[in-house]
Amino acid sequence: MRKPVLTIFYQYNPWNTTIGGIQTLINTFIKYAPSDFNVRLVGTANSKSETLGRWQKKQFLDKEIDFLPLFVVEDDNVRGLVPTTVKYTLAMLGHCYASDFMHFYRLEPTIAAFKWKGEKTLFIQNDIEKQMTSANDKNAILWRRLPAAYFALERALVKQFDYIYSCNSDSMKLYQRRYPDISGRVSLLNNTFDEQVFYPVSQQERDRQRCELAKKLNLSEDTRFVLFAGRLHPQKDPLLLIRSIKALKDDRVHLLIAGEGELTAQVRNEIDLLGIENRVTMLGIVQQKQLSDLHRACNAVVLTSAFEGLPFVVLEALACGTPIVTTEAGETPSLLSPYSGVVCSQRTPECIASALHQVVMHPENYPVEECVKIAAPYAASSVVNGVYSQMWQRWEKRLKQSVSV
Repeated sequence: MRKPVLTIFYQYNPWNTTIGGIQTLINTFIKYAPSDFNVRLVGTANSKSETLGRWQKKQFLDKEIDFLPLFVVEDDNVRGLVPTTVKYTLAMLGHCYASDFMHFYRLEPTIAAFKWKGEKTLFIQNDIEKQMTSANDKNAILWRRLPAAYFALERALVKQFDYIYSCNSDSMKLYQRRYPDISGRVSLLNNTFDEQVFYPVSQQERDRQRCELAKKLNLSEDTRFVLFAGRLHPQKDPLLLIRSIKALKDDRVHLLIAGEGELTAQVRNEIDLLGIENRVTMLGIVQQKQLSDLHRACNAVVLTSAFEGLPFVVLEALACGTPIVTTEAGETPSLLSPYSGVVCSQRTPECIASALHQVVMHPENYPVEECVKIAAPYAASSVVNGVYSQMWQRWEKRLKQSVSV
């Protein structure tokens, strides 16, 4: 019996470090793919020297996959004049990459796939309604300028999907209300963390790593670290984060920023303008292993987002035993317990600064064990393997039906 083929469609290159929850989810689906499946990825190249438009065997996370790059994206962390999603969709038109299972992470490319045969699944990573109505930067999502056009496109395309998975319960309910004919196909799928990378260590080891990091950055050994990890994008509102650090009038607290994006220059300017250069370190893009070490060395992870799904960084931090300070965005507020983080009731620098001080200066109130307990159900080995198990059962059922016909 031949192996079923899963084809993943997304505009990225897994061998080029980029920032984003979708990339993390796809990487996890590749890493934890059972040997019973052949996995393919239709993505992008990061160099003009790469061969475009042809399938090639490649190794990723000790897995052999078939990879087809459609065009070159040299820096996926910065938005170009023409959105990458548009380029990706145009590059797919006129081709057929259908397979037994197809996973999509953007709606627009499925224009090209509308008539393809095979099981199609759409993954939704944000609260769509809040994403469209956010009062943040007008460029946070370009469809906000044409919401009627987006929802018309969605209405035309959504019924092709056999399954729609959302990591956000509000988006799940929105889809079920908006499309009652397919409400049974829409369900919640938890995001995950890779437990082989993100795990706790003893309090003694956490203190050692924190002191080591302080020494590396030429800071006092009693420095307390707050970590922001993610794309510097209007959705994440990093300027609010910088203003919150200014409002936190405690020189012992130092902010680490792991990530880049279209707001990098503005963030640097804001740091200089507020005169807090000695209280913030911008690390740029970091590898996953380095990120896990940062989680274990930090006293808190902070999110100042305007809207979210369930951020991977939250699960990864909790799995390392690090508490969260977050705005009221996405699933994180309902995930946290009073002993694993603080939800800010207002999106103001003063409110966020107060929450950060509360968590960072009183670690005894947010024990490692409580954080790890909250994250445990989201381990990739169980969540992703559960999806693959269901896919395999459906595959076997279809085979039996085809034999009996």
